[in-house]
Amino acid sequence: MFTDKQNQVLAYELDSSRIKSRSKGNVSLSYLEGFDVIETANKIFGYGNWDYNITNLTQVSQELNHNQNNIICYKAVINITVHDIQHSKTVTREDVGFGTGIAKTLADAHEGGAKEAVTDAIKRTLRSFGNQFGNSLYDKSRQHQNQPTQQYSQPQVQQVPQQQYQQPTQQIQNNTPQDYASLYNLGLTIMEKDQNLVVVGDDIFAKKDSIKACGFRWDGATKMWYKPIEQQAA
Repeated sequence: MFTDKQNQVLAYELDSSRIKSRSKGNVSLSYLEGFDVIETANKIFGYGNWDYNITNLTQVSQELNHNQNNIICYKAVINITVHDIQHSKTVTREDVGFGTGIAKTLADAHEGGAKEAVTDAIKRTLRSFGNQFGNSLYDKSRQHQNQPTQQYSQPQVQQVPQQQYQQPTQQIQNNTPQDYASLYNLGLTIMEKDQNLVVVGDDIFAKKDSIKACGFRWDGATKMWYKPIEQQAA
């Protein structure tokens, strides 16, 4: 089903620099961010070689807290299908996620809860593919923040559009950090795609002013912010 390179990358230990933490009560929880998991899936499986469907999205509860904020909880069931390079074989996984939206207005609380539930379900479903998707974080016996960083921290795989293998999309973050530090600080990633640099990340439109300030332009056809590579070289 998977290529040797994909299997090799899937077998790597999780790079500790990708792990985030938050406190819940008196417990510190380790997790991967949603954009990071989706970006990793794009790199390992390839753009267009995996997809997900929301098979169920249900409101679980609704209440007001002491500040009169609406608290709405959602449950989402996500089905993920991964294709091989030729799209002749598939692997399907399904899992459940939960999300809580807290806001003054019902609309904002519904939006927050539903989005969080879907993201949580995507992350939980992809974790069945191993450590690159945070499966090791569920092992309470491991000290995740103390794990050594892998030499190959960001997976890259070949893309096969039709007849010939092409070079994989390259991440250029480590090559020109001085140029795009403001974008990296916003959680965005600069990728090399075809003859362009493109911006990848969550809530990308909310950060459009910073992206435009770095010389990127919006392409309505591909729905991406891009900059020609020759422009970067100049």
